[in-house]
Amino acid sequence: MAAKIISGAEVAKQIREELKKEVEEMKAKKGVSPGLVTILVGENPASVSYVTAKQKTSKELGFYSIQDNQPADISEAALLALIDKYNKDPQIHGILVQLPVPKHINETKVLYAIDPAKDVDGFHPVNVGKLMIGEADYLPCTPAGIQELLVRSGVETKGAELVVVGRSNIVGKPIANIMLQKQKGANSTVTIVHTGTPRDKIIDHCRRADILVVAAGVAKYVKADWVKTGAAVIDVGVNRIGMSESGKAILAGDVDFENVKEVAGLITPVPGGVGPMTITMLMKNTVKAAKLAAGL
Repeated sequence: MAAKIISGAEVAKQIREELKKEVEEMKAKKGVSPGLVTILVGENPASVSYVTAKQKTSKELGFYSIQDNQPADISEAALLALIDKYNKDPQIHGILVQLPVPKHINETKVLYAIDPAKDVDGFHPVNVGKLMIGEADYLPCTPAGIQELLVRSGVETKGAELVVVGRSNIVGKPIANIMLQKQKGANSTVTIVHTGTPRDKIIDHCRRADILVVAAGVAKYVKADWVKTGAAVIDVGVNRIGMSESGKAILAGDVDFENVKEVAGLITPVPGGVGPMTITMLMKNTVKAAKLAAGL
């Protein structure tokens, strides 16, 4: 029997409806709207698409939103000064600098310049440290979305064997830390496998997983015979594997979806799985930042 499909689009829609109500309540109680600024340096087409989607969603939820576009040749000092301006702006609760930035700008300096209280991406070392000890204000958006998909799909995480394929700072490491915390919706036994893990060991670990989170960056990397019968499979990968006759990109995840779905109990598709959750969790973090600032 084929796996149940976990629709990130549907779960994201549910969360956005909940956030909309929270924003309305904030406005009624405190006269405060969550404020989000997205800073775009240059005109990278993918980055333009991402920030446009973020701004569109924030406005739909009733946020106070600013899209601050800067030229690709802006100096590092000028960009850091711009971030500092928004750090001091009481109407702004969340600051997001769309990555990547041009090569002449130090990305680490940019991330560190954002006030941790406004770091709604969850990348500042203060917020990473809080995540490690189980006291995070803001969870990184994609990992937070993965946890929401598991919880809202009824997957039992407590005591579950959870294997993460990939150790990136954006997905692999944070989802591992989120899921091992002694908290509701987590409390799992977590293993990370990565490029330094021998292939046979990767397969062995994957076969034990009750929950398998795959962020390997390789199209169709995880095969059906790597997956435990009935496991929950979360596919984070987005890979272009060709073009359709109409010129549209053909996408594939890091999981061999068509074959794995015949073994797994639940599985996320690509597209339409983890992807829609990332922007939604950014919005959730911004609402939380606004509530913290307003004392709610």
